[in-house]
Amino acid sequence: MHPQRVYVEMCVNYSTDGTMTPVHIKWEDGAVYEIDRVLDVRRAASVAGSMGVRYTVRILGQERRIFFEDTYSDTGRPRWFVEANLQ
Repeated sequence: MHPQRVYVEMCVNYSTDGTMTPVHIKWEDGAVYEIDRVLDVRRAASVAGSMGVRYTVRILGQERRIFFEDTYSDTGRPRWFVEANLQ
């Protein structure tokens, strides 16, 4: 199964130098997941297609990858997504 992009709402803190730190994710079903820790930040491609800033984070003790798609794709606005295996 090939991962797909699932766009999500993201609560983000911004520092005075413009650094973004994701705080929690609101999933499409309304569930909110706190981000315990940001482990890595780098520009990278997603296996689900698209390029952006990849945040490797820990949520409920599990490592996950979330992306800030800053390339202004089809919506003309930056968005956040997670890679998900959908059936």
